[in-house]
Amino acid sequence: MNTELPPVAPEVVAAAVEQLTSRLRRKLDAAIETYATLPVTADGTVRRVRCGEDAEVTLAPGPSGAVTDPAQAQCSCLLAPRCLHRAAVLGAAPVADADAVAEPAAAEADAVTETADQSSEGGGEAAEPDGGARESGTPVDDVTAGPTTGPTDPTGPTGLTGPTNPPGPTAAQVAAAAGLWAAAAAVLAAGVPGAGAVPQAEVLRAAHTARLAGLHRAEAAALRVVRALRAARARHDGHRLADLVAGLRELLLTSGLLAASDPHPALVGTARRSYLPGGGLKVQGVCREPVISATGYGGVVTHVLADDGRWFSVSDVRPGGPARARGAATATVSLGSGSVDHAQLSRGGLLISGATLSPDGRLGAGKGVRATPVPGLSWTSGPLARLFARPLAQAAAARLAPGDDVAGAGPEAGELIGCDVVVVGAAEDHLFARELTPEGADREGLLIRLVPANSHPELAHAANFRKLASRPGLRLRLVGRLDPDRAATLRPLAVGPVPDGTATLLLPPEWAGHADLGYDRLEGAHFPPAGDLPPVESPTALPPDPVTEAPLWRLRRLVEVAVSGGRRAAAEPARDGARASGSAALRRSGFRTAADLTEALAAEADRRGRDVFGRTQQADPDAYARVWLSAAVYLSGTERALVEATWQPTPAA
Repeated sequence: MNTELPPVAPEVVAAAVEQLTSRLRRKLDAAIETYATLPVTADGTVRRVRCGEDAEVTLAPGPSGAVTDPAQAQCSCLLAPRCLHRAAVLGAAPVADADAVAEPAAAEADAVTETADQSSEGGGEAAEPDGGARESGTPVDDVTAGPTTGPTDPTGPTGLTGPTNPPGPTAAQVAAAAGLWAAAAAVLAAGVPGAGAVPQAEVLRAAHTARLAGLHRAEAAALRVVRALRAARARHDGHRLADLVAGLRELLLTSGLLAASDPHPALVGTARRSYLPGGGLKVQGVCREPVISATGYGGVVTHVLADDGRWFSVSDVRPGGPARARGAATATVSLGSGSVDHAQLSRGGLLISGATLSPDGRLGAGKGVRATPVPGLSWTSGPLARLFARPLAQAAAARLAPGDDVAGAGPEAGELIGCDVVVVGAAEDHLFARELTPEGADREGLLIRLVPANSHPELAHAANFRKLASRPGLRLRLVGRLDPDRAATLRPLAVGPVPDGTATLLLPPEWAGHADLGYDRLEGAHFPPAGDLPPVESPTALPPDPVTEAPLWRLRRLVEVAVSGGRRAAAEPARDGARASGSAALRRSGFRTAADLTEALAAEADRRGRDVFGRTQQADPDAYARVWLSAAVYLSGTERALVEATWQPTPAA
């Protein structure tokens, strides 16, 4: 992917690939790899790529900054628009978020949401919250409905709670979901090596159909899968196989249940561009978070807290990547009069009248919104102080609590956590810190891992972590995001001194009591002398990590190999006899369901049918996808339970 190119709408890419002849389709993957490295000439908003002596592709994005119409992509060769040059350049460009077709601000919000999910990945896959504008279950356009040949319910009961008799998906939505299931199942069977531009185009076309049918959640999952596939095939540094596995799991689960006419409204989702009236609102800035999206967007999100404890965010994310993320640190907040920038808002407050709010907590900047800057509060007073009063175990349990959402997310999932800790050591990419507890508490503070929220070299996170790692005994007050995929792990966004001022940070007055780790660089003068830091008991060994140490790694490896290598790779254990030994080890450890799923997945991957002449037939991708999905859902739920256990408090000795 070339982030210098403007994002391209999914339907534009899919149409360009569909227009190619079968001979040109076979050359498409190699052409994309070549054209992604070619220089891009900028002329205002127009981008040009010279693909040869007689071929130049021109991309002229619309007001949203994305190419949303086939006419906005032109090639000068004689075969245009059915040429390899045009399709390959479009395939090398980032995939635009669906809402970018209609509204630039929605594209920004989607990029923000995606980055926050990877970092929980920071990382990982965290479910991308949906906004809400359109009425759930109402198709935006008619889609021809046909018989559903896709899956039945792939996982059995969903465990979701909702309206007693909600209306089920429409025929158009069922048909669109079946199309998404079929495209995702084909990608799963092919694996990363076989899921090139043509299978990706099928997923993009199915995602566009899902958008027309109003299936916002499934569409968002499909776009994440395509982006993760591209990153995996290009071997991007930031790619994580776990992200692709999580994306495929959500896409297959959501589309499978919808294709089976499951009526739960959370499966349909809602459009993110919805902003509802919020009346008067007073918010206090907490911290800034730089955003660098895999889709080429960059910017900043400022997290704010209302007096009643509700979290909101103000974002400024646009195409531009790392340079845009750095420059947005002091960009003017597009809210109300625009008299305050993000640096000031993170350390100040706003009194807002006529506020508009999205369901995932974004503050809108409509014409009727008025915002007046007010003095900010320190982290030791008002609603900000209450953020640190909750024991860490209770706050983590609330963030990990299941809800009635299809992804199992509770009402506080994704909210930031505040706590006081003391640094006790460092290992690899993370710090070890122990929670500070009040004197006389009947529990010992939790030992947790602190991991950089973003390790991009152009941001300050990694450099600040190196400074913190060199000072065991330093006491910190921090705000961060819980990583739901790692044992007792937080990703700090900002740090400040503890209230009693002992062995803690010495920040300049203009920082107003905290440092944003992605922007503010800690220096030697910001730390107390080494002699003033009390001795601490460093961990004699790395704390146990049940997620990585549990025998579930055998099932996890098979689930991941099925994605990275395709169906043939997943069938290898059934052919070389390793299946029996792996499942036996799982049974000895008490993971009997995991053993059964391991055997079933390997056996289904190796299943081959034959026609009446004895020739090998193409195996059924639906049955294989259902078995893989069952294993992936079980694995996710079990590992989530193991992570929750690491946040349990330890009784005081």
